[in-house]
Amino acid sequence: MKWWKTPKAAVAWTFLRIWLGIQWIEAGWHKVAGDFDASGFMAGAIAKAGGEHPAVQGWYAAFLENIALPNAGLFSSLVEWGEILVCIGLILGAATTPALIAGAFMNLNFLMAGTTSTNPILYTVAIILLFTGSGAYYWGVDRFAIPYIKDRMHKGGHGKDKKATLSH
Repeated sequence: MKWWKTPKAAVAWTFLRIWLGIQWIEAGWHKVAGDFDASGFMAGAIAKAGGEHPAVQGWYAAFLENIALPNAGLFSSLVEWGEILVCIGLILGAATTPALIAGAFMNLNFLMAGTTSTNPILYTVAIILLFTGSGAYYWGVDRFAIPYIKDRMHKGGHGKDKKATLSH
């Protein structure tokens, strides 16, 4: 077993995973509880695409201007609920890998929109946790849920082994 997947190392990954989840709840709760609208953020990012040293790449500004901004309501909902779902997944260690990927993807998009803030740190922590593999969720729901789901899929969901069913 790799050292980063040991139960002792998993304690550190668990603290880091929960810390990351707390960062997401702090970012997302006020959005869900309030009247969040990402259109101002998107317009600001589009404005950062001009000049001699743009903070936002032209292709990303075009995406924001032509796809995201006209659908600001949808993208606002995706951001606010995405942040909450990432938080829940990380704190519980449930669907940990999808939560880490979704969180890193949101951080990457915020970075591409020209916002630094804590995004580089959160992105880096998510990537580190992704590299720890099962060490990231050893102390979490996935430790038990993943083997259970794999077992149910292997048995075809009916408690019988697929191979035994197919051979008769």
